[in-house]
Amino acid sequence: MIDIKITENRLDITDCLAAAQDLESGGVATFIGTVRNMTKNKPVIRLEYECYRPMAVKEIQKITEQAVSLFSVRNIVVHHRIGILFPGDAAVIIVVNAGHRDAVFDACRYIIDTIKERVPIWKKEIFEDGEEWVSAHP
Repeated sequence: MIDIKITENRLDITDCLAAAQDLESGGVATFIGTVRNMTKNKPVIRLEYECYRPMAVKEIQKITEQAVSLFSVRNIVVHHRIGILFPGDAAVIIVVNAGHRDAVFDACRYIIDTIKERVPIWKKEIFEDGEEWVSAHP
């Protein structure tokens, strides 16, 4: 099962865990990317995420299918927020489950790293003294 959502609504880890629940899986890994309150010693007021939704969903679908193939995981949930976010808000939640822990840890890292490299989701950081578009690549 693969569940992908790009939304302007608040993300909820409980919903993500419930969507991925599988009694045959003994390992569950999660990644929650949150908005920091500081970047390069500058206070962050807010972030603004934008995306080209059809392409973003298609790319995340490819990435999750690759993760299933590479790591033999069973279920993957990827929920990403767009719009205006404030420090402490969850920007992305990833849940992966499988039979064993190594697979879920490896798949979770692969998914977030590959999303940052390939998916057309853009982030603008708003500071007290200006704003800056941040490259999607690490």
